[in-house]
Amino acid sequence: MSDSRPDAPLGVRWRVQRARAQEAVLPRGRVLVSCAAPLGVGGLGRHLSEIVDALDRRKQTTACICGSTRASPAASPRRPLRERALSAVLALPPIRLAATRDAREVNVEFDAYAAQRLPAADHLVGFNGSSVAQFHAARQAHFKSISLIAANSHLRRVVRQHAKAYRQYPLEGSWAPLLLERNLIEYAQADRIYVASRYARESFIEEGFPDQVLSEFPLTPDPRYEPDGARGASGRFDIVYVGSLSVAKGVPLLIDAVRRLPYADMRLVLIGGWRSRGMRRFIQRACAGDRRISNGHGDPLPHLRTARLCVHAAYEDGFAYAPAEALACGVPVIVSADTGMKDLIDPDRNGLILPTGDLSALTEAIEAAYRGEIFSG
Repeated sequence: MSDSRPDAPLGVRWRVQRARAQEAVLPRGRVLVSCAAPLGVGGLGRHLSEIVDALDRRKQTTACICGSTRASPAASPRRPLRERALSAVLALPPIRLAATRDAREVNVEFDAYAAQRLPAADHLVGFNGSSVAQFHAARQAHFKSISLIAANSHLRRVVRQHAKAYRQYPLEGSWAPLLLERNLIEYAQADRIYVASRYARESFIEEGFPDQVLSEFPLTPDPRYEPDGARGASGRFDIVYVGSLSVAKGVPLLIDAVRRLPYADMRLVLIGGWRSRGMRRFIQRACAGDRRISNGHGDPLPHLRTARLCVHAAYEDGFAYAPAEALACGVPVIVSADTGMKDLIDPDRNGLILPTGDLSALTEAIEAAYRGEIFSG
């Protein structure tokens, strides 16, 4: 399902254009980039890594304050920090992002730690939810600008979408309301807000933000995700989901859709971990009750190489690396209308965009893919 045209989404020329667009929107001078995630690990860490890489390509003096890989359950597959052109890397002492610690607590702790250790710079680029104290410290230190990376759509939209998800599946609580006040403060203080997709940009426009305050920093799958001849070699119809196993990512919806279908050679592989007791129980019951469903961890690439379909039925995702990586591997994807990377999809050819939270539509689409009625060209 990959498109061999060099200028097509995920093609060679497309990647070059995205790299140039990334470089063009970032500030010039000494830049400090701050993110609570470890560099290169998980969606936020990958987002951080793309920013650092873009600054590296411009050969700018760059410092980075980030989470520590020692606190992360999985190591980054990307090159080690010592090979990067960073003038300084300050990693937060290990903090396990466990379910017992809420999102606000972790972000506040990181923000306070980083604000006390800002190195000299011209510009601060911080991630939403963890930059309030840093923004204040940067203003006090007379930084030329402060910018915010909005990893999600506007948080008011995130709150609304999460509420919809948890009405359908009341298995756990949402982190979004805990961080709404912090995000609103950051939005008001930032000189510039970077978004990763048209979907995210539109959410800020709807909230009254002028277009000139917003810049799109486009994201790309890691180059290691590429087509491989082994796709579908297992003889089964393998459906893969990659990412956090949460209600907001649409995981219970996906499980219910697969459980509605009777096909013995269909498999659902969930690659990721949960952060709540409710999701753990739901997934463990699903795996025990239907042997076609399994949960694993580690590098998703081997699973994508043999997958027939990737599903990302999120209720809100500012970009969503996982389905973009699946597309890069030549795997067709089904995503919700509230997924930022949906602009990379050529409908009915390499993917399908469905109404968010619609179980019947999702079930029918998966069955159509299984029967070869879509994505068979």
